[in-house]
Amino acid sequence: MAARLGRQLLLHRCPVPDVRFVVDEYAFRRPSQTARTWEDQLLRIETAAMWPNVVIQVLPFTAGPHGMDVSLTLLWQESGSAVAYKEGNGLGVLMNEAEDVTRHRLSYDRLRDVALSPADSLTFIRGVLKEHTS
Repeated sequence: MAARLGRQLLLHRCPVPDVRFVVDEYAFRRPSQTARTWEDQLLRIETAAMWPNVVIQVLPFTAGPHGMDVSLTLLWQESGSAVAYKEGNGLGVLMNEAEDVTRHRLSYDRLRDVALSPADSLTFIRGVLKEHTS
C-alpha cells in the first residue's frame, strides 16, 4: 500500500512527468471490498485523468483478447535510455536491452491503438461511477 501511495506522489514531483495508462475495463467493473473505497478510487482516477500530464485510456471488453496478462511499465530517461518492467503474480522482470524494450513498446502501442480515446475513457469512467452511485 505504501509503495502505491508513493507512486501516486511521483505524479506531482518537479519536473512533472508525463504518464500514460492503458487500463482494462475489468479494473473499473470489479468493485473493491466496500462500495465507498471503490467509488473513492474511481473518483481519484477521474481527477487524475483531467491533469495535463496524465493520459488514461480504457481498454474495453469489445477490443477482444489482448494477451497482456501482467502490468507493464515503460520508462524513458532524460538521457534517452529506456527500460521495460513487467510485473505479475509476485514476479517482476526489468529489461533494459533495446530489443526487449522495443518489443514491449510495440505491445503497448497495439493496446493503446484499440483502447478508447482519453476523452471517451473519461466519459466511460464517469458512466461507471454514475451506474453505481445512482
